[in-house]
Amino acid sequence: MNGSLPPGPRYPSLVQGIGLWSRPYAYFERLRARYGKRFTVRFPLTPPFVAITDPAEVKGAFTAPADVLHPGEGARVLEPVVGLNSVILLDGDAHMEQRKLMLPAFHGERMTRLTELVEEVTEREVASWDGGVVALHPRLRALTLEIILRAVFGLEPGPRLDALRERLTTFLAYGEKPITLLGQPPKWLEGVLERVGSVKGFMSLREEIDGHLFELIDERRASAGERDDVLSMLLAARHEDGSPMSGQELRDELMTLLVAGHETTATSLAWAFDLVSREPRVRARLAEEVDAGTGEYVTATIQETLRRRPVLPNAAPRMIKKPVEIGWWRYEPGACLVCNAYLVHHDPDIYPDPHAFRPERFLEQPPGTYTWIPFGGGRRRCLGASFAQLEMGIVLPAVLRRYEVLPAPGRPALTKRRNITVTPGDGARVALRAREREPVAA
Repeated sequence: MNGSLPPGPRYPSLVQGIGLWSRPYAYFERLRARYGKRFTVRFPLTPPFVAITDPAEVKGAFTAPADVLHPGEGARVLEPVVGLNSVILLDGDAHMEQRKLMLPAFHGERMTRLTELVEEVTEREVASWDGGVVALHPRLRALTLEIILRAVFGLEPGPRLDALRERLTTFLAYGEKPITLLGQPPKWLEGVLERVGSVKGFMSLREEIDGHLFELIDERRASAGERDDVLSMLLAARHEDGSPMSGQELRDELMTLLVAGHETTATSLAWAFDLVSREPRVRARLAEEVDAGTGEYVTATIQETLRRRPVLPNAAPRMIKKPVEIGWWRYEPGACLVCNAYLVHHDPDIYPDPHAFRPERFLEQPPGTYTWIPFGGGRRRCLGASFAQLEMGIVLPAVLRRYEVLPAPGRPALTKRRNITVTPGDGARVALRAREREPVAA
């Protein structure tokens, strides 16, 4: 087929952007129903996005040569937060080298060492919660931020951790504003925006946080002794030429791990409790397994949550740099290919009754490489995928040991956009009822 783009809605890019922001899941479903498993959408100040939802085409995108599709260039929306040196924004050899530096932090013995810290932080935080009808999402954001600050940044409880926690919480709240989906503005617009209210506040707060991070990096670089946190591992890492990571590289990767490992995990947990609260059968089976100290159904529940409510509805957009043919369609440079995780996960040909929340799916069959893609795939699969699932596998049982999680009055939560993530619109309101039995130790 020729190099034209697949069909898609013709209304203005701003209108399409409003649809994406206000009702992302429903918007995608409408587009697939009208245009099929491959369609083109357009948003303000971005190249055209071609959504692909067929697993064979997803495989083609995930396995395309590194010089043909550039996920880093397609993810520029994150540049104002994570910085140019982020592994998310790099392509080609630069990406692979940075990925090799970071990968050891999330495998093997390192993960085992971090488990105890995650359990400690989780038990303390959950023990401080009150019961009743509560919005769990803010609590879970606070919990996962604490885990990142302790396990990744290596901060101990005290004034520095408190100060950075407060500033990062405010900084990340800017993600609720639609302007954050536009990414780094053009140079000609940058100077104007820097004088505008919310953007000015965002940039000044970013500078303040950067000051804290560079100070922390310099102190840790100068200190001796082994530590188990991720920052220590990155400080010890060396590029292929033997040089250490620069202060700016370390700052950008710390912010990358914060963005990728804090908001996404907290939101996945919020969706998990929202979904579990509305399914008595699932709640009962989870309670039995938690009391027995086993984990098979907990794992399946996490996998089904990530299928049913992928926090990132799109895998990293891949900028087309060279002509490529995927799914009998030839694409020319200038557009982005986007594997739509939400639509793949809700394809009835892959998952019968796709809108039902049924963890048993993953007891019967493990997740497929190109049919279960909450963490993306290929050489760009999320580095922290195993750490995120570790966190969820600790937090979910910790809460269920203390509480029955019941539905709050009212209809199920609608979706709400928070930068590139999709969150429960009501903050994941549930009713926490203390269990009568004594909680079992983790």
